[in-house]
Amino acid sequence: MSEISNSSAATMGASPSSRYYVKEHHPENGTLLGFWMYLMSDCLIFACLFATYAVLGRNYAGGPTGAELFDLPLVAINTSLLLLSSITYGFAMLEMAKKKVKTTLIWLAVTGLLGAGFIYLELYEFIHLIHEGAGPQRSGFLTSFFALVATHGLHVSFGIVWLITLMFQINKHGLTPENGRRLMCLSMFWHFLDVVWIGVFTFVYLMGVLP
Repeated sequence: MSEISNSSAATMGASPSSRYYVKEHHPENGTLLGFWMYLMSDCLIFACLFATYAVLGRNYAGGPTGAELFDLPLVAINTSLLLLSSITYGFAMLEMAKKKVKTTLIWLAVTGLLGAGFIYLELYEFIHLIHEGAGPQRSGFLTSFFALVATHGLHVSFGIVWLITLMFQINKHGLTPENGRRLMCLSMFWHFLDVVWIGVFTFVYLMGVLP
């Protein structure tokens, strides 16, 4: 009887942390919902940049026009790299669903390389334009052009850093539910950037070479 009393007293005297265990609750799809909200805010940023370009896109200030500056074959190759990276990321997601860590990492690496190729060609274009005296300070057209295209490029660069970070996490911890959510968020981000670039390619480059 005394042992029972001592046990009860010990339980009553125990600290709250030792008697109660709180399990962290992560709402299902809560991360994805929050990330959708972030993408909507990013849509507003790009909408403002597109609107700015629509207003200033023909303001050449006596300087070169898009038809004189844009190298469409180079931009087409760049576009192909980014669109192909979306396909390879889709392959990575399929391998993730099969719980195949190695092939998931391989396809993520291919996606990162394609993204890096995109950034390289974009930087090459910027350096060439600046070398030709067509920097962002030359006219309203070039200011809005550099602002829109460079902002998209910064997003792709951030996506590559995020992708590399995820590759290290997957290699260390495997395809855990947490890493699965992160891969899904990056997937939405990467495909979103593809959609934005299609708009840039059509609205800025293709329409820019028209008389």
